[in-house]
Amino acid sequence: MEGENRKIHIRLHVYDMDIPVNVVQEEEPFYRNAAKLITETVNRYSEQYRATKSMKEILYMAMIDIALNHEFLKEHNDTQPYDDILKTLTAEIEEALGEKS
Repeated sequence: MEGENRKIHIRLHVYDMDIPVNVVQEEEPFYRNAAKLITETVNRYSEQYRATKSMKEILYMAMIDIALNHEFLKEHNDTQPYDDILKTLTAEIEEALGEKS
């Protein structure tokens, strides 16, 4: 069984619901943190808008909030432009070294 990702059964508490999930054991903390993030975000929007918005609207607002944060982080952690520059520089250095040999 070595090298295999062992799955475990956990119950995640997400806002007002317990959800059974099978997860790879090493990924359990990520699932628990995600559930906590969802719960905190929904609670924040619920406190602010429960008198004027439906629960469905509050859930969608929370999902947009979390998705936007994900997109911003993805954009700021995009290393592709740096990878492209490094490839170009490496090619130029190798070409220059090749000409001198």
